[in-house]
Amino acid sequence: MTGVHGRDTRADLHAHDTRADLHARDTRGEWVTGIHERLRAALHAELPAAYDLRRELHAEPCVSGMEEPTLKRMLDALPAGAAVERVAQTGALVRVGGDGPAVGVRGELDALPIVEETGVSWAARNGAMHACGHDVHLAALAALAGAVERVGAPVPMVAVLQPREETYPSGALDIVESGALDRHRIGAMVAAHVQPVLAAGETACTPGAVNASADEFTLIVRGEGGHAAYPQLSRDPVLALAQIIVAAQQLVSRDSDPMTPTVVTFGTVSAGTAPNATPADAVARGTLRTMSEAWRGQLHDRFRVIADGVARAHGCEAEVLIARGEPVLVNDTRLAEETARLLSSAAHHAPATLRSCGADDFAYYASAVPSLMLFVGTDTSSGLHSPGFLPGDETVAAVAESLLAAYLAAARLIGATGR
Repeated sequence: MTGVHGRDTRADLHAHDTRADLHARDTRGEWVTGIHERLRAALHAELPAAYDLRRELHAEPCVSGMEEPTLKRMLDALPAGAAVERVAQTGALVRVGGDGPAVGVRGELDALPIVEETGVSWAARNGAMHACGHDVHLAALAALAGAVERVGAPVPMVAVLQPREETYPSGALDIVESGALDRHRIGAMVAAHVQPVLAAGETACTPGAVNASADEFTLIVRGEGGHAAYPQLSRDPVLALAQIIVAAQQLVSRDSDPMTPTVVTFGTVSAGTAPNATPADAVARGTLRTMSEAWRGQLHDRFRVIADGVARAHGCEAEVLIARGEPVLVNDTRLAEETARLLSSAAHHAPATLRSCGADDFAYYASAVPSLMLFVGTDTSSGLHSPGFLPGDETVAAVAESLLAAYLAAARLIGATGR
């Protein structure tokens, strides 16, 4: 670890008193009420600075793998004197609140290669854009860290500043495989993601599987090329590929359990260079998604069987290459229920469920420790990854409030389990 500095004595005393309070209370959670109110008050005091930070981050986005300037700005915004460990090339873990078992709070550093069309004075002008709300998440994370530093932590908080959420190789996977969670004794992870399908003021705390696995495939069908006027002398890979595309949908309608969401998408198809010739091969690329890890491997196997069988029926051969991506993201039930309770007590609406066949590499953390991904409603009509996506300041506040509730739920879990 690098960048470790002495902490403020008063903050240490606050943290000691708060942790003592955590262990002195009974398991019904009464201890949460007082600390929640104090942290909410401190959080609100941090919000004006968080709004300014969000605009700075939004105006100067950095794409995946190039996040160093964003990381530097976040390190400047987090409490002075916090212990910093650099991870995953352009990421860092920042510990607030002393030693001991900790709660990790993830914020994504990277932006997308999208030209912004919001028209605001602080719009990005470098060909990249925070079109997935990562600027909002980071600003909310900074506000939470500031509040925890002001009031004292029931358990330490580790800000996980993660690179490469939008591309491979995954920054989350790098962090998990580096052993950083173990080194920082992170017993639970929490995160929040803006979600335009929810109304402003809503936060979804859904137990169980909330995001699908996502595996990219490349399908190559090889036939025999020839003159288009003599199809009997060729083996048409385009026709074979077209039939495979149709047949693969039986993976959804007939092979998978109807209660298990499964999506098979062919995103690109390419073949040939001349309109009057049968090409020798055809290539398709796409994704296989499911909400069940148990079915995931079988889905891959069945896809290969279908591709091989249909190709052979057309006198062709099929090669299927599958690159495993994010696993299914599974929320811890205890964290989801306690977070929903805390949000309700703070007059936030927490719908029972929101599940999506989208994928997020936060799933790698959830595969390692009890974790919770929250979805926070926005006030924008534009969708994620849209050039017009621009949530307002109130979304920064809503994400910060949601992260606070999740942090406290995780703190209670760590206190109860001794992780």
